[in-house]
Amino acid sequence: MSQEPSERPTSDEEWQEKLSDEEYRILREAGTEAPFSGEYVDHKEDGAYACAGCGAELFDADTKFDSGCGWPSFYDVDDDRVETRLDTSNGMRRTEVLCAECGGHLGHVFEDGPEPTGQRYCINSVALNFDDGNDGDDAE
Repeated sequence: MSQEPSERPTSDEEWQEKLSDEEYRILREAGTEAPFSGEYVDHKEDGAYACAGCGAELFDADTKFDSGCGWPSFYDVDDDRVETRLDTSNGMRRTEVLCAECGGHLGHVFEDGPEPTGQRYCINSVALNFDDGNDGDDAE
């Protein structure tokens, strides 16, 4: 479940207090985790993936697929859950994916995914929390 906007950090200092160093590096500084290192790369349970920064539900496990790229990949998301923008960092031209609720960097989207969308949302595990829906707590 998403945090109320009044509970969400509003400054870098508050975000640093709320997030682990790795979460802060990825969500607030647009970092990335090493390929094949994230806890959700091979995760296959039913449920939903939420933003680790604010708790907003982002991706349904039914849209997750094995892309072989080294990061959790999803072929679809509701447009109101994420925002995208051009990313020209590191000498590349990519489309960055951000949480629409808190602006946290999630990863990138590419146009080489499976049908029906043709999209591959390549997302950092560190930017996600998984909820199996059974007890309201995130799965470990």
